Amino acid sequence: MIDLLVQRASTYAADIDNLILLITVITGVWFFLTEFVFFGLLWKFRYQEGKPAQYVTGKEKHLKKWINWPHFLVICCDLIIVVAAVQVWYNVKQDMPEVEKEIRVVGQRWAWSFVHPGADAELGTDDDIKTVGELHIVSNEVYKFNLESRDVMHSFSVPVFRLKQDAIPGRVIQGWFEANAIGQFDIQCAEMCGIGHGIMGAQLFVDTPEEHAAWIAANSN
Repeated sequence: MIDLLVQRASTYAADIDNLILLITVITGVWFFLTEFVFFGLLWKFRYQEGKPAQYVTGKEKHLKKWINWPHFLVICCDLIIVVAAVQVWYNVKQDMPEVEKEIRVVGQRWAWSFVHPGADAELGTDDDIKTVGELHIVSNEVYKFNLESRDVMHSFSVPVFRLKQDAIPGRVIQGWFEANAIGQFDIQCAEMCGIGHGIMGAQLFVDTPEEHAAWIAANSN
């Protein structure tokens, strides 16, 4: 459902969408249920001529079920959400798969710069390719990213990946993604970082292996 509004382009995007959908359904059911009960009680106990209002202390045993049972059900729903969220968090943030390529992502006011491995497929060698505003990767390959900030806090956001990771000055934060769609997509900064925050964008190019090899050859020294 969510992918109809924002395309999915990573292997874990569906997991995050399903978690958001689960939370939306659970909270939505509770919202409409409580509104139904609320307005139903307003109608049932509305003012009626000659009928005195009831005084409720909150200690009546036959009324406590209206607190205890909803409370118990809400806790059960919370546990379902927590279990699902922890599983997705672990898969995305902690259980890094075997890495095939590595890139460096640097945020600064107000642009994203990237360091790609060159023809040797190794980051940190003489043939690295540096770009500003363009990230080039290969589809169906696992990438590890090293995220840094040169000045203030930024947030590396790739909506089609369902990826958003804060970049904190003085720290190198690692993460991963695997693109499963070909195309050109937006990269954003999702953390207010100053007057130029709104223009701090970049483009992600997800290529086939042949297209990426041609790009590397065209941009190698």
